Amino acid sequence: MKKRLTIENRILIEELLKLNYKLKDISTLIECEPSTISREIKKRRITGKGQLQKCNKTNRFPFVCNGCIRKTHCRMKKYYYSYSKAQKHYEYILKVSRTGIDMTLDELYYWDEYFKDKLKNKNQPITHIFKNIENTFPKSIPTFYRYIHDGHFPSLNDEMLARAYSYKPRKRTGEENKIRIDNSIRKGRSLDNMKEYLKVHQNANIVEMDTVIGKQEDKKCILTLYFRNSKLMLMFLIDKYKTDAVSNIFKKLRKELGYENFKFMFEIILTDNGWEFSKPNDIEFDYTTGEKIINVFYCNPYSSWEKGGIERNHEFIRYIIPKGISLDQLTNKNLIDMMNNINNVKRKSMEYKTPYEIFNSIYGEKITKKLHLKYIPKDEVNLSYKLLIK
Repeated sequence: MKKRLTIENRILIEELLKLNYKLKDISTLIECEPSTISREIKKRRITGKGQLQKCNKTNRFPFVCNGCIRKTHCRMKKYYYSYSKAQKHYEYILKVSRTGIDMTLDELYYWDEYFKDKLKNKNQPITHIFKNIENTFPKSIPTFYRYIHDGHFPSLNDEMLARAYSYKPRKRTGEENKIRIDNSIRKGRSLDNMKEYLKVHQNANIVEMDTVIGKQEDKKCILTLYFRNSKLMLMFLIDKYKTDAVSNIFKKLRKELGYENFKFMFEIILTDNGWEFSKPNDIEFDYTTGEKIINVFYCNPYSSWEKGGIERNHEFIRYIIPKGISLDQLTNKNLIDMMNNINNVKRKSMEYKTPYEIFNSIYGEKITKKLHLKYIPKDEVNLSYKLLIK
C-alpha cells in the first residue's frame, strides 16, 4: 500500500468524487487504505467565506460537495476538493515541517553552552560527546549537524565539526602504482612475510609504527605506536629522521616493561618505509645476547592504508595540533597529556569503550602506569590546543 499520495492520485480523487464513487472503490483504484483517502479529503477540502449553516452530509464521506446534484441551488456551507489546492497544501506542509527547530529556547541555550564547552573549548569528537549524553539529548547526530549548519546554536559553526562533510572519493587514473625494488632491509620483512608469520603465530600482537611531522624545518617529530588489539596509541618526542632516536625508544621500553612483557606486547611491528625506520636490526635484536626479540615488517611502498589504524588515529593528534604547527616547542609532559586524552576518547567500533579501558583490561595496571597511561573522566577529555598551554 502507498504511504503518500501523488498529484496523479489527487487528480483521480477529484474526478471520482464528481462521479460519486464510494470510498472503498476510490481506495481500490488508487491502491491505498480507505482511511488515507478519507483523511486526504477532509484535511485538504476548501470552503468559501461566510457564516452559513453547515450541511450534515459533509460530516461523513464524501465530506465535500463535488458530486452533489443540489450544489447549484443549495444555500448551505459548501466544501470542495481541488487537486491543485490539495497538492499545494501538501507541498507547503512538507516544506514547513522540515524547517525550524524542535527545541524550546531554554533547551537551545542550555545545549549551546554544553556543546560550546565540549566542541569549542575541549574539541571533543562528536561520537564521544553523543555517547556521553545519549539518554538526555533528544536529537541524532545528523540533526545536530543540521541545526549548527542552519545557525540555531549561536556559539557553534561548521568549522568546529571535524566530519560535517564526508571525504570525496579519490579519482583513479587506472595506472598501477610503481613499486620500487626492495632494498636489503625489506627482504624477509615485507607485508607478505608478515602474513606468512601470522599463519604460524595467529595470536601475535601487532603494533603499527609511524611518525607525525609539524613543519618541514622542525628538528623534532612525534613517534607513534598503535596497538591494534585495543586501538591505544603511545607517543614519544624524538629527533626527526634519526634512526638512533627510534631504536633508543625501544630500548627504553624494553627496560621499563621488562624482557617478557616487551617481547609479548611488541611481537610484530608494522611500519612504512621512512628513513627513520631503516635500521630494523636495532629494534629487533638484543645486542647483549644476540637474540631476536621482536619482528619488524614494512608496508608496501605508497600503501599507507595497510596500517590504516594508526593513520586514522593521527587525526586525533591533528585535533590538538593542526598541520603546519611546529612541534619543536613540545615537551614530554605535553605528549603524555595528549596521549592520555586521545586514549580516553570513546570509540564506536569498540562499543563505545575507550582504548585505555581495553588496554588496561589486557595488560593490567602495572603496565599502564609504566607507560604513563591514566584514566581521564569522559567530560574532561580535551583535544584542543589549550591542552598544551594550560
